[in-house]
Amino acid sequence: MKLGLVTYQLGKDWDVPTIISNLTHLKYAGVELRTTHAHGVEESLSADARADVRRQFAASPIELVGIGSIYEYHSTDQSVVRANIEGTKRALQLAHDVGAGGVKVRPNGDNLASGVAIEATLDQIGHALRECGQTAADNGVVIRLEMHGSVGDANHMRHVIDVANHPNVVLCWNSNTRFDVDEHGSVRHDFDLVSDRIGLVHLHDLTDEEYPWSELLALLTATGYSGYCLAECAPESSDPSRVLQYFRSLYLSYGGK
Repeated sequence: MKLGLVTYQLGKDWDVPTIISNLTHLKYAGVELRTTHAHGVEESLSADARADVRRQFAASPIELVGIGSIYEYHSTDQSVVRANIEGTKRALQLAHDVGAGGVKVRPNGDNLASGVAIEATLDQIGHALRECGQTAADNGVVIRLEMHGSVGDANHMRHVIDVANHPNVVLCWNSNTRFDVDEHGSVRHDFDLVSDRIGLVHLHDLTDEEYPWSELLALLTATGYSGYCLAECAPESSDPSRVLQYFRSLYLSYGGK
């Protein structure tokens, strides 16, 4: 496993050279760049600018793990779904051009529209991902569906990933206490439901004692997971580097590699 950062709250004000410099110093291995943040790695970048981002990361010890988009496919308005699919395809092209490994997408908020059967919503998300998966394959990258929003539990995400049925569509385990942790304080049941399709992991506040961080990292190790565990910390801090220093220490103490 490798430790990295999501520029969600910590790192959101850093440009690309600062991200590379700070993460190198902090002994992190990679980064997922959240869209709309100060690094400016967006779909609007010119070909030259994309090539420059690619060169900066290639010349550094920091891997560009992915682009953290906010595209989603659960709307009852099919024109909105289509716009998100086309946006995802643009983000996948961006990932290819800048040398990122993939694009994160998500369901978000209350994804269960009144009067619509949940299976229909899950099928719709899965079909959209299957279409985007082909574009991902054409660009040599992957789509990572974050286990997020009101349908982010393992049962629903297993349904979606099976409907998508594409090798370039994987799951991003989101370390969500609300869904993952059972009455015994374990994540094993939900983890086992989706472990074969986990392609990325987001870790939240490692001081949250309700979440069994040691168990999660041990389960990942036991399955041979060799991808990234990314720090997705909130809220923001006036000293993000200091927070990330502590985060790494806790990650290692819980069994992270």
